[in-house]
Amino acid sequence: MAVIYIQKKEVQIKIVYFGPGRGGKTTNLEYIFRTVRHKIQSDLVSINTHGDRTLFFDFLPLDFGQIYGYNVKIQLYTVPGQVKYNATRKIVLKGVDGVVFVADSMAVMKEKNIQSIKNLEENLAFYDIDIFDNFPIIVQYNKRDLASSGIPLLDIKALEKDLNTRLNAPYFEASALKGHNVIPTIKKAISRTMVSLQDQLV
Repeated sequence: MAVIYIQKKEVQIKIVYFGPGRGGKTTNLEYIFRTVRHKIQSDLVSINTHGDRTLFFDFLPLDFGQIYGYNVKIQLYTVPGQVKYNATRKIVLKGVDGVVFVADSMAVMKEKNIQSIKNLEENLAFYDIDIFDNFPIIVQYNKRDLASSGIPLLDIKALEKDLNTRLNAPYFEASALKGHNVIPTIKKAISRTMVSLQDQLV
């Protein structure tokens, strides 16, 4: 849930990158961190688990401007993707205002993508959040650049059918490694999250 500081005219929102292990969540945050380094008020914090990581940092998106007279402070988090770290994923989602679901476009990741989106639905339900009830979520189909290396990828229609039929969320084809559509993804996530919070700010 967004934290609103009336006297400071600041709203603090939390956006979590969720998805299967090794899908590109960490790479997204690392790219964003490098790109907006001059606006970041904290270090990129990494909590290492065995073979996976949770990352987070805060930043003020100065070029985003004010919303209803409030400055926006963003907290960005990733969750560990491996199934055995579900308790950690659930903790990271506490107080979440918006989600970027990072799907792995590789054909071999089809089932893990589906399992992960179901896990997101279950973990949000734990906090009485209905993922299908106008909850701010953006879907990112990552690793699209691997097609040029001959690696079999799921086509966008198949990914949409598997992951986004009921959500009907905005989506981006991306390469977190190369930075393609990483910034547009987070900008859209911030925008949709702020729209969902507007009733609390006016």
